[in-house]
Amino acid sequence: MAAQGAELGCLLALLLLTLLCGLLPARLRGATAAHGRRPVCRPAEPRGPWLSALGAAAGGVFLAACLLDVVPDYLGEMREALRARRIQVSFPLAELVLALGFLLVLVLERAALECGERRARAPGEAAPLLPAPAAPAPAPFRALAMLLALSLHSVLEGLAVGLQAVPARALRVCAAILLHKAVIAVGLSLLLLRSRVATRCFVASVAAFALMSPLGIVLGMGLSQSRGPSAALAQCLLQGLAAGTFLYVTFLEILPHELSAARGRLPQVLALLLGFSAMVTLRFLG
Repeated sequence: MAAQGAELGCLLALLLLTLLCGLLPARLRGATAAHGRRPVCRPAEPRGPWLSALGAAAGGVFLAACLLDVVPDYLGEMREALRARRIQVSFPLAELVLALGFLLVLVLERAALECGERRARAPGEAAPLLPAPAAPAPAPFRALAMLLALSLHSVLEGLAVGLQAVPARALRVCAAILLHKAVIAVGLSLLLLRSRVATRCFVASVAAFALMSPLGIVLGMGLSQSRGPSAALAQCLLQGLAAGTFLYVTFLEILPHELSAARGRLPQVLALLLGFSAMVTLRFLG
């Protein structure tokens, strides 16, 4: 009962903190009214210095989360799962799953872009009034891809809490996840805002992301009686696909977009290093 009470407290804390951090950037930016309209094709709006710096810091957060959290955690857990199943392979299986997640997003994105271009080239289709900007805002598809990757990773994080049998251990794991989720929620919120999604889609995306870790806790509490090597291996396969997706969007979407500005290059780099250093510190302390 004590363990279940601690896990339920972790569930509420993760839900409320993620909602707060995810909705705060929109509140500060005052973008709720602007995102109530349907997005149109237009050049990216110039960002103020504080928002540009915050976006660059979010890029550093995602870079550190990718290289120091998502990928190494997955590789370590995959090796443990294979060892538990007594599977010995010389082929880099864990890296293959990671690459498949990367290629999955690449194929889906290219297919979606190709379908959109074919519709634009159809006879009678009106041409856009304005040319595409040199540094366009992130496409909603890419933002949703990042949302899916982060959501799956959040479910697995919640599982780590829900599977704990000792209350003190569950609280320690939850404390580390709380710090991680706070900065990740801010970065995801900024990505969604720059994608110019509608207000309903933005709020629904943040709410869905906030629910993922609590969902993982509930699943972990239910699966705590039926843990085994096969379940751990299946979990690692899903985590590997999510890590590959995270890798793709981090390096081919977030960082190129944040570093493409023609002005304020040095402040952006400094902000990126600050966000990266913050995640390194949290990882070191956690």
